[in-house]
Amino acid sequence: MTGRVATTQWSQVLAARDGSDTEARAALESLCQTYWQPLYAFIRHQGASPDEARDLTQGFFAEFLEKDFLAGVDPDKGRFRSFLLASLRHFLSHERDRSRALKRGGGTLTLSLDTDVAEERYLHEPATGGTPEEVFERRWALTVLGRALATLRQESTGEDQQQRFEVLKPYLTGEEPRRPYREVGEELGITELAVRRAVHRLRRRYGQVLRDEISETVAGEDAIEDEVRHLLTAIGPWDRG
Repeated sequence: MTGRVATTQWSQVLAARDGSDTEARAALESLCQTYWQPLYAFIRHQGASPDEARDLTQGFFAEFLEKDFLAGVDPDKGRFRSFLLASLRHFLSHERDRSRALKRGGGTLTLSLDTDVAEERYLHEPATGGTPEEVFERRWALTVLGRALATLRQESTGEDQQQRFEVLKPYLTGEEPRRPYREVGEELGITELAVRRAVHRLRRRYGQVLRDEISETVAGEDAIEDEVRHLLTAIGPWDRG
């Protein structure tokens, strides 16, 4: 993956933060479209109603994509995850600015946000979900892991391959119960050894895809492994499915 990070979305945004770049703006909008649900969960966990959280999330993006939020970002330290949450906190802490943003952007589709899906996922958060920051970090981690799994699912072409992926997926996500390899082999019509090898290959590919996904949100390749550890810690004792 050497050389890849320099051309990924967040690096592209950081490179253009001091000027106007149409492609960089498109990259920023794409990142926001991908990772807005953790912000919704953060706002909800602060006590906002679903309607309030929807309007605040939309109002935030109306202001975020309109103003020069990138001017103060250090490209050597910037992670999109941290930057986005800090920007949201700043937005929420300014009541007057927030009200103006809501009037300007709350009723418009700055981004296409399926808040019904976001609300359903929020309602499945553990009852002891911790602070809004912890909920945000957990939802962010689940979003990244979910996108990596979706990529693997798309790579499984054909009905047989798709079935095999769904049967083997629990060995990636930690879902319980994980069935014995022999039992899985009987279902798939392959040997226990073949199941072990398939799981090994799938785990290796999952790691590659996960790191590619993470690379889109950090400023350098050195930060990828740190981000992997952070995401796994953020999920903590909760399920990864």
